[in-house]
Amino acid sequence: MLQTTKTRVLIVDDSVLVRALLRELLESDSEIEVVGEAANGREAIDQVLLLKPDLVTMDLEMPIMGGHEAIQQIMAQSAVPILVVSSLDDAKNAYEAISNGALDVVSKPQLASFEVGQFTKKVKNLSKIKVIRHLRSLSSLSISTAKTGKLTRPSPVSLESAGKDIFVIASSTGGPQALLAILQKLPLDFTAPIVVAQHISKGFESGLVEWLNQNVSLRVKVADNSELLISGQIYIAPANFNMTIGKNRCVTLSTSLESDIYHPNCDILLTSAAQVYGQKAVAVICTGMGRDGAAGMEAIRAVGGVTLAQDEKSSVVFGMNHEAISRNCIDHVLSLEAIASKILSLGRCKSA
Repeated sequence: MLQTTKTRVLIVDDSVLVRALLRELLESDSEIEVVGEAANGREAIDQVLLLKPDLVTMDLEMPIMGGHEAIQQIMAQSAVPILVVSSLDDAKNAYEAISNGALDVVSKPQLASFEVGQFTKKVKNLSKIKVIRHLRSLSSLSISTAKTGKLTRPSPVSLESAGKDIFVIASSTGGPQALLAILQKLPLDFTAPIVVAQHISKGFESGLVEWLNQNVSLRVKVADNSELLISGQIYIAPANFNMTIGKNRCVTLSTSLESDIYHPNCDILLTSAAQVYGQKAVAVICTGMGRDGAAGMEAIRAVGGVTLAQDEKSSVVFGMNHEAISRNCIDHVLSLEAIASKILSLGRCKSA
């Protein structure tokens, strides 16, 4: 009988109790082995070099060396998939860690509510990602501080196809970096609403919004039920709700079903945009695991909308976007920078 190779994990947290709990949760899955523990970032760097784990779970606030510096050094010296395990109070910092090279973020476990199966599945999936190749390509993308510094507007683009009424973005693993790379290129006078379904852990959407708001010029917010979509604003779907757009162009939020694999569901949002906006919709599918979003992209294409997909080179995970491309429903396969330029060419700017 063939023996399955286990996923080897290094746990990094300054709390003995948290490390013990994470070990218990991880090793409840027979396919995961905890190969070591570290109490701070300095120990984590040494342990990564020594143990060569398949994945590191990383706390952020630690003595001697915190998680941010540790992530930067690990990704520079001996890149390995990193999953940030953080408190909800530190959600914004968690997304800063993602910009430094971490793949994803989950909340610190609570015995009464923590979804052990989802956690261990995420660990096993993330451990398979080839981070060296993909994160180097993303790290070359500049991050502006549009809110606090001067915003450099992209070069003028042709507006011969301008006038699209809505832009919908679907993303998952690697999505925060992709969203930032796209959205930071859009000027303050961009006049179409942008709606986003990003797979995200419950409670972390506010941190994602705060992080994006510090780095893009357009206003970003968590979508509210029944609110009317406003031009030039970016709406992020809440984690535990599926978002749709009604004929009145208002947001409808419905609680995710227990059977839903992805939170929030990208297909549901994209399909509703196809039904309401038809050929006036532009849909973008970015990096992420699985197939969510591919059927929605087909729906947009079927009604004459424009469909864009992030290319493999700039993707952390060439999964969701690859599935959509394989279904022959994508008009343009583009780099992140080219996606931003294409959105500008299809949208409206007040000063254009």
